Amino acid sequence: MNIAVTATGGGVGQSIIKALKGHYKVIALNSDPLGAGLYMADKYRIIPNATDDNYIPEIIRICKEEEIDLLFPGMDCELFKLSGHVGVVSDLNVIKIADDKYLTQKFLMDNGLPFIRTNRYSVIAKVWNLDYPCILKPQKGGARSKDVYKLNSQEDMPDNIDMTKYVMQEYIEGDEYTCGTVYLDEYRGCIVMRRILRDGDTYKAFVERNSVIEDLCETICNIIKPFGAFNIQLRMKDGVPYVFEFNARCSGTTAMRALAGFNEPLMIADYLLKFEDPEFDIKEMTILRYWNEIIKP
Repeated sequence: MNIAVTATGGGVGQSIIKALKGHYKVIALNSDPLGAGLYMADKYRIIPNATDDNYIPEIIRICKEEEIDLLFPGMDCELFKLSGHVGVVSDLNVIKIADDKYLTQKFLMDNGLPFIRTNRYSVIAKVWNLDYPCILKPQKGGARSKDVYKLNSQEDMPDNIDMTKYVMQEYIEGDEYTCGTVYLDEYRGCIVMRRILRDGDTYKAFVERNSVIEDLCETICNIIKPFGAFNIQLRMKDGVPYVFEFNARCSGTTAMRALAGFNEPLMIADYLLKFEDPEFDIKEMTILRYWNEIIKP
């Protein structure tokens, strides 16, 4: 069986390839021919950028030519395009909530779950009087902490940015976690990883068993009902998990999770293509990440 993975120039797509390699034939798709993930897979094809009008027609054409059985998206901006067409993609409403930091907070608040106060800058300044330090980040999209600022005072406010596209969020001091979940017709399980970041990427991860976080992930998934992989990011403060971000897709730490016994892409593929119930055996461990090289003549 053939599985296609998009956005393989980035960490998410490459992580999905690592998790599936050796289990399925993997065809890597990317708009940039110098995307390293293209040369990690069994075969590759160049596709238009997700903003191109030909993106969906070309994806469908390639899926037919390569006899693709399943497609995993590797970039958030592709989810809106792919939803309703092809791929392991959640409902459009789920994608909208996950893509928008304000809607994420509203979802948590409306469902009585711990939330980090988040609102548009104009509302924060007039109503909430948010104390410093706080976090300034794009309201929609974003990856690898790009354009995210920790503000210790008003003087730290960056110049020349469009504040209408940003939200301010209270700063929660505590350990940061990334949690991978799988939801296929029903909740199937999750893995909890405490992490240390470098330049927005997880480069040290500690797989832990934490019933408080695991219960919260299950509650969230049973309410929002995603399709396939759903990533939940949070910080722990005084024993309470405060979610600050959802990703309605696999994560850049997908391959690390697979090493720990929770292989999200493989569970999803086996369920959808082989009708096998997801199975996993999580082992607590420390995972250290490093750079590697690919040679292309």
